[in-house]
Amino acid sequence: MPLTNTELSFYDSNVLRLPGDKRKEYHQQVDRLVDELKKSIRDKTEIKITKVVKAGSFAKHTILRKTSSDPVDVDVVFYVADKDADEETLQSLNDTIFDLLVKIYPSKKVEDFELQRKATTVNFIASGISVDVVPVIQDDGADGYGWQYDIHSGSKMETCAPCQIQFVRTRKDQDNHYRTLVRLGKKWRNHAELKALKSFAIELIIAKLLDAEGADGSIEQRFRRFLLYIAQSELKEIISFPENSKPLGEFDDPVVILDPVCSSNNVASRITEAERKEIVAAAQAAWETANFASAENDHDVWKELFGPRFKTEE
Repeated sequence: MPLTNTELSFYDSNVLRLPGDKRKEYHQQVDRLVDELKKSIRDKTEIKITKVVKAGSFAKHTILRKTSSDPVDVDVVFYVADKDADEETLQSLNDTIFDLLVKIYPSKKVEDFELQRKATTVNFIASGISVDVVPVIQDDGADGYGWQYDIHSGSKMETCAPCQIQFVRTRKDQDNHYRTLVRLGKKWRNHAELKALKSFAIELIIAKLLDAEGADGSIEQRFRRFLLYIAQSELKEIISFPENSKPLGEFDDPVVILDPVCSSNNVASRITEAERKEIVAAAQAAWETANFASAENDHDVWKELFGPRFKTEE
């Protein structure tokens, strides 16, 4: 017998979703970092910060609660004005923010700070969260838009953190189970150790299915449909959205999922051909497992997809 919406909503609410008290705690910790960093930037540099936006899964309410296999990270976008969006400037911003954060937290170990592709990460051991500080050079001609720099590839891309948050909010307004499905997808991804399948890509694949098929069907049916879509399409279809402005970008990457707020950005560009095949094979196997678990009403089989903490009642 298939799992009911009540059962999967219980699992989502009691196991997957970040509890309200933890969300409040993380907000406060991030706010303290933002306040200290803004003050340090103001006092020690000539960088002009126009606004700060919490972004990513945390802001979209699709984040998973922290476990040993489910890390918690919060993206914080710092919009910078009066700067040219060239490689030298963007690299300098990353370096400056890294140095300032190290000075703000003098008691933290060096390994608690990481210079990532597009951000500086601060790892807080006590709370277990990581905060990614992302500098973006503001585009004065488009509200919320700006340029960010990838220190590995040397490329820059346009982004809009508030627009991405609104994209998810719009789908949630269309479908009460949208965020639940995203969290189920992310939990399956984590348990299957498919690191190449990023959270944003999962959000967009489920949004694509919502746009194409609507919100009909149970949560379980639609989760299985998510797996089946990956398996059948083999992630070879170009995924785009009504929000994408024309012309769409042209890409030769193995997987193409367009950022709905920037048609020249492929959010799946780092998925290699080998990783695409790995994701497709995992989705095919997971779809078969989910169908068997559904037919047999076997919670132990569902645990093969979601891990040992899967439960649908107290």
